[in-house]
Formats: sequence, C-alpha cells, structure tokens
Amino acid sequence: MPFVIAAPAPSTVPVVGGGDFPVRRIYCVGRNYAEHAQEMGFTGREPPFFFLKPSDAIVAVPYGSTGAIHYPPLTANFHHEVELVVAIGLGGRDIAAADAQRHIWGYAVGLDMTRRDLQNEMKKQGRPWCIGKAFDESAPIGPLHPAASVGDLGRGAVTLSVNGVLRQKGDLSELIWNVAETIETLSRAWTLAPGDLIFTGTPAGVGAVVAGDVMSATIAGLGTLSVAVR
Repeated sequence: MPFVIAAPAPSTVPVVGGGDFPVRRIYCVGRNYAEHAQEMGFTGREPPFFFLKPSDAIVAVPYGSTGAIHYPPLTANFHHEVELVVAIGLGGRDIAAADAQRHIWGYAVGLDMTRRDLQNEMKKQGRPWCIGKAFDESAPIGPLHPAASVGDLGRGAVTLSVNGVLRQKGDLSELIWNVAETIETLSRAWTLAPGDLIFTGTPAGVGAVVAGDVMSATIAGLGTLSVAVR
C-alpha cells in the first residue's frame, strides 16, 4: 500500500572502505566514567541506565571533513561529550556479555551534544530530560570502522579539544560498564536489532561550546571527528 505522505529519508553513517550503515535506534549510556559521574554530582558504580535519541539526530561527517551543527534553540549552556559509538549488526534479546562481540558490526567516534541547562532543569522537576538530549543535530558521528578491522577496543585514549585546547581526556579502559556488559544489560530491556547505535558514555571534562567553536574528538584507532558550531 502506498504511503500517504513522502517517506522520510533514512539516517545513515558512512563506512570506512565504502557503503553506508542505516540507523534504526540510538541508545546512550549515562554516567559511564567515574570522573564524569563525579563532575555531575554522583559517585560510584551505579547500575547502568539509558536514554535514547532519534535516528535523525545523526550528523554524519566523512573523513577529512569538518561537519557543522547549529547552536540549538532554548539553551545557553550547550555541552560536548565525546563517546565511543558501537554499531549493532546482529540483533537479539538477553545477550550474554560473553557473546556480545559477535553482535557488534563496528565502531565510530561520536558526540553526545547536550542542552545542559534544560537537562538540569528537567532533573530538578523530576521530568523526562529528552529535551536536553534528544534534539536536532545532537548526535554527530564519524565514519564506522568494521569491527574486524580495529580489533579489541578495550583500551585506548579518548580526547576532545575545542579550538585546539584539550577539554576531555580519558581511556576506554575506564568505562565503568564495558561494551560487552552494556550490551548485556541493554538487551534485557530492549530487543537489539541491526542498525542500532550505542553511545557508551563520556569521560570527565564536559563543557560548553558557542557558535564559532570547532570540536575535535579522537579515539585511538578510530581517527578524529571534527565538528564546527554555527
């Protein structure tokens, strides 16, 4: 049966070596580095929790390019968060951590952009804070690297600079819940499917950007994602 309106174009992420990865859902892990949890006012290894972004929040940036996002409305405190992104190629429910690797298609560098003032206000009021996380252009991402080409990503430097000045610095080994544990827990709550992306959390040092700033986010083995704020 034909659609009654024009179908929206799918969100996709370019793949190193060619092709595009279609995006179904975007899951994000909250407070998954201890120092970041502390700067947000929390401590310790709490059970993982998740929030979602719409698939059309993706801003895909090819290698060698500087992407661009608009400074969003309603905020005066627009924050960067560099994150390892995991792409799911094989779906499933109740996936054991020991089996998680075979469900991973690839990895990328991503930015979980946040309207921090709106998020904090919603927290104070006990309301959902998707307005602070799930807005237009809130998920810039670099090209996906097939898992077979990058090997084990259990450790590796994670950094973000703004206008050449280092803001965030961490290591993948510092994830409170590693990728396999995250997939295990996430798949108990949702059935994962090919096309899902998981933003795995950010190290300490999150902070504000303004129009004119250029963010450079790097993860060892995955290159650099450069994004300018308009």
